Order: sequence, then C-alpha cells, then structure tokens
Amino acid sequence: MITKFDSIRPFDDSDLPVVLDRLVNNRQLMASLLSFRFSSWPKLLHPLLGWLTKKYVLKQSENIRSLRDFQVLVEPYVQRMIDKTTDKFTISGLEQVDLRTPCLFISNHRDIALDPAFVNWALHINGQDTVRIAVGDNLLNEDWVADLIRLNKCFIVNRSAKDRRQKLADAKLLSEYIFHTLKSDDQHIWVAQREGRAKDGRDVTNPAIISMLSLNKPKTLELSAYISQLRIVPVSISYEFDPCDISKANELHETELTGAYDKQDSEDIRSIIDGMTGYKGQVHVHFGEVLDGEFASAKEVADHLDKQILAGYRPFASAVVAAKLLGLTELSPSQDFSAREIAAAEKYLTKRTENLAPGVATKLLQMYAMPLQLRKT
Repeated sequence: MITKFDSIRPFDDSDLPVVLDRLVNNRQLMASLLSFRFSSWPKLLHPLLGWLTKKYVLKQSENIRSLRDFQVLVEPYVQRMIDKTTDKFTISGLEQVDLRTPCLFISNHRDIALDPAFVNWALHINGQDTVRIAVGDNLLNEDWVADLIRLNKCFIVNRSAKDRRQKLADAKLLSEYIFHTLKSDDQHIWVAQREGRAKDGRDVTNPAIISMLSLNKPKTLELSAYISQLRIVPVSISYEFDPCDISKANELHETELTGAYDKQDSEDIRSIIDGMTGYKGQVHVHFGEVLDGEFASAKEVADHLDKQILAGYRPFASAVVAAKLLGLTELSPSQDFSAREIAAAEKYLTKRTENLAPGVATKLLQMYAMPLQLRKT
C-alpha cells in the first residue's frame, strides 16, 4: 500500500525481496566490499575474490526474511567492531529513562554512523529495540548505499531542495513522520543535534532541528506540551580518540585559510569506514532526562538540550593532554586520570600530530580540548 511517507521511510519486510536482489546484483557494492575486505591482496586474485564475495553475500541474503533478520545478521559485526576498536564501552543514565514509551533521542554528533550505532548498542544490550535513524540525503548518492541505509531502519532527511516551498514541504513531511513513528509505529528515534558532525568538538544544538520537529504541532497546542509529547532524551556520546580527527582537522584548517572546503564525492563513505574500523579507545554513552518544562521557543529547547549533553559528556585523558599541549593548563576535568592513561593519550596525540602542519595539528588538539573549554564558560 502506498503511503505519504514512502519517499523517506525505512524499508519494511515487504520491500526485502526486491531490495536484496538489487543489492546482490549491484556491481558497485561488490567492488566496494572487495576493496574494503581484500585491499592488500594481489590484484591477480580479485576476479576470483569478487566471485566468492558475491556468492557469500547471496548465501547470507537467503537467510533474511525480515528486517529483524537483517539486524541479527549485522549484530556480530557490530560486536566485533566494538571488541576490536574500543578498549571499553560504558553506559550511564539509561536506567532512569522509562523506555516503555518511545523516545526521541537527540545526541551530539561526532561520527556519521557510529553515533546512532552506539546508541543502538546501548539499547540492544539492555533488552530494548533499536532506533529509527535520521540520515541526510547527502549520504545517498550511491543507490546501494541508500538501500543498505534504509534496510537498517534509517529514514531520509531531504536537504537537497533549492526551492523554499519544497524545503518547507520536506520539513513538514519529516516532522509528521517522526511524530507518526513515535505515536503510531511505537518506535524509538535517533536524531543528531545538528546537521553535520561537530568537527571542532563544539556540541551545540541547532534550534532549526527543534523548529522542524514542531512543524507538526497543532496550532492550539503550546510548544512545551508538544515537546513533552515527543519525549526528547538528550544523549552524550564521548570518544576517547576520534579515528577521523586528522581529516576533520584538515577540513577545519582549509576552511579557515580559504573560507571554503571542497568535499570529494566519496568522502562521507570514507569517513564512515574510517570511523567504523579506526581505534576509538574508550567510548561512553550517557542518557539524560526526558525534556519536561516550560519552553517559549525552539532556542530555549536547544539550550536545555545543550546543558544536558555537555553535563553528560565524559572527558577522557585525551582532552586533558590536548589542553596541556595547547598550553591551556587551567582546564581540568572533575575526575583524575592515572599516569598510564595520561601517557597513553600523550603518545597517541603526539603520533597523530607529528607529521601535520602546525595549523592542522592545532585544530586537532583544539577538537579534543573543546569539551573542557565549554565547561569553563
């Protein structure tokens, strides 16, 4: 049955046969899997490895009868990623959130794929269903990427419209879909606090996100009452080390020098892969309190989110060392770190910055130290 949300909703079970067949026969997907998995193997073997890769994907797809089956298939890979690329994964605050009613989780945004993945994992290991994820249409340039994303409970945020009327229509549809998901489909949702990652480490909610959520609000309903209905939960995601720190620092430095940054077509996909496979050290996810109070504007809601997200952010030794290397010795978190943690962070950051131009190195260190600076202001 055709619905008004078909253009943005995640795939459902009825979509699976067509989508899986499309993926298995997509040459770009097979080539990407081959490049990712066997990049160091001799090119002479690539035809054989490509054939074996397709056979393996085809075999796996035969076991998928529902979206739940797809997530079960993905689950061990997420577990393996956490085991191989993190030293410790911790959670706090979730026990204080009533999850019997769907929540709209709004988190800081440091990594394209990992932010919702870690929120999902925190919910999953606590016996909860995973979230539906808001994803910008800038990530959907490749058909196979769009298919994989929508198989993984992602819905589309259309940002490419140029016409103001179309932009408003897209925003209204998105707002309505989010409310429908929470109230009719009984599903949790994850949304980033801003468009684009906080490459400088400054976690600030864009009030436009709140304004978009409020477009579905009945005119007779107060903003505070509608925000209460959405059950917004602020989430703070803290990474000890960022696998994309160098690329972020390069972008920030180039933007500062030239006033612009020319992003390559495949750069977002590269960032996703680097984030998934790169070393992250410790990762902590903190769930705040459901927003409840009197809010006169979207800006007031955003400010309240910022306070909770900053308060829930857990600084690691990397932040302290970065501040020290920048000469910001007055910055210090509430907790102490062992000499071993400090030494490990110093070794990591020194190695990451040793071959960088001074301006790029400074941007990288500022990124790590920023949460400490924000707490001082």
